[in-house]
Amino acid sequence: MALSPTETGLQGPVAGADIGDLLLEQGKIDSADLARARRLAEDAGDPLHVLLSRLGLVSERDLAAALSELTGLPLVQAADFPDVPILEDRIAFRFMKENRVLPLNLQDGILVAAVADPQRPYLGAALQAAAGYPVALRVGVAAEIDDAIEHLYGEGRSAMGEIAGGLEEVESGDEDDVEHLKDLASEAPVIRMVNLIIQRAVESRASDIHVEPFENRLKVRYRIDGVLREVEAPPARSSAALISRIKIMAKLNIAERRLPQDGRIGVRIQGRELDLRVSSVPTLYGESVVIRLLDKESIKFDFAALGYDGVTIERLRHILDMPHGIVIVTGPTGSGKSTTLYTALHRLNTAERKIMTVEDPVEYQLDGINQIQVKPQIGLNFANALRAIVRQDPDVIMVGEMRDAETVRIAVQSALTGHLVLSTLHTNDAAGAVTRLLDMGVEDYLLTSTINGIVGQRLVRRLCEHCKAPKAVLPELADELGLARYLPPGTEPRLYEARGCERCADTGYRGRLALAEVLLMSNEMRALVMRHADATELQQQAEAQGMQTMYQEGLRKCVAGLTTLDDVLRVCVHG
Repeated sequence: MALSPTETGLQGPVAGADIGDLLLEQGKIDSADLARARRLAEDAGDPLHVLLSRLGLVSERDLAAALSELTGLPLVQAADFPDVPILEDRIAFRFMKENRVLPLNLQDGILVAAVADPQRPYLGAALQAAAGYPVALRVGVAAEIDDAIEHLYGEGRSAMGEIAGGLEEVESGDEDDVEHLKDLASEAPVIRMVNLIIQRAVESRASDIHVEPFENRLKVRYRIDGVLREVEAPPARSSAALISRIKIMAKLNIAERRLPQDGRIGVRIQGRELDLRVSSVPTLYGESVVIRLLDKESIKFDFAALGYDGVTIERLRHILDMPHGIVIVTGPTGSGKSTTLYTALHRLNTAERKIMTVEDPVEYQLDGINQIQVKPQIGLNFANALRAIVRQDPDVIMVGEMRDAETVRIAVQSALTGHLVLSTLHTNDAAGAVTRLLDMGVEDYLLTSTINGIVGQRLVRRLCEHCKAPKAVLPELADELGLARYLPPGTEPRLYEARGCERCADTGYRGRLALAEVLLMSNEMRALVMRHADATELQQQAEAQGMQTMYQEGLRKCVAGLTTLDDVLRVCVHG
């Protein structure tokens, strides 16, 4: 079998090819970062793609894909790696580690190998000389190659395990020595470990990182598409240094380990601006730290992208187009309430409107909108900020959360004086928000005259488009769920299941979408509120007026192949 120079990888860098221009064209990097990387590469004398990886301006996967396209060599996945070592007696472990080369298979007298850097000069020739076989190169992701080499030929340690090997042992008494902890947190292995945890979270599309110390272990979990998943964690002995490093990055007091603290970290990872919110609370075996990742660039303030469609989006637009009144978004923590409010503000944000917000915290900065961060420690709470806002002559006011009766009262007064007020409330559904507000002491006649509508919301996982599979539905189940009403007449009902593939990390899901219900304040609804009807009556009246419940929205999206019945039942009450 004859091999071309491209197949053998003996040709070195492709003449005239520029990986920077390719990544710029693909939108993986911006021109300012590329210009900076070019300057640094020229000063250091290193290839551009090496600097891009070292600076973390692009992900290793995007870099591998670009190198594959540039060199014409196929891109291999971790699933293509061998289960047993190949030619371990001929190719030195050190050579594989230093050059990031992984033998994949030996077929018809040709060695196929994955490399992280196919543009490295003479790499193919050196591998051919060591192996004694003609070589065909493939491009692989650097981290995946490193892990596979260590697993197959080394001590079985991953990248995390390798970093942990260089950690200094922390004696139990040293955890109270603040200066010693500062020194430990500044050491290269600890810095690399924290960076690796954050980088992997970004690559996994995680929304939160949970770092939790226990008696004999440190647990790290990522919340991906709303579900926690445990990942590889550093050893327990690194807990104090690791958590101290995160607190230093967030400008928290590392000497204070008895009280909860909050901070933020602004970082740039893989060319993306990330805002990390850090929360630490004392636990039995140390401090539990949760980092929320807010990606300023990936968020889409578009109702269709969030999953709003059909009658739900029509009803939502109707209440947002009213000149004054209150629009409330309800749901538990993590149900996407803030994103829905930001999307509503984005829609309302025109040159003719002045929009002001009071938030804790300000999650996303919106151009053209005046956003206020509350600071309770100096007396700037929601109520005080809201009082000041009303004197600023706004058209639209957004209150991050109605936490107390005073804030609700001022919001109601603002709506009565001609402002459109948007806010959130922690209740299980839209109808429950009315009874909650009455319990908080708001007069019924004020509620009926100010509330335009209430949105109840949950988030479900979106099925991966590449591996979802239809499955037949038993007639009994189809009748019980009432699936026929969501289908054209004569159509056979079917649901979909999550299979799992490489694109979705074998979960079967990729991304999330909203299930929402929109309760409108009609005359019939006002009459029920005035006689303090319970949430069940309000819910029945809302459905009689055409409101689709979150559960019904979920079933409709199940039939459409957007999510699974299991995931709808996970977040919605059957009814």
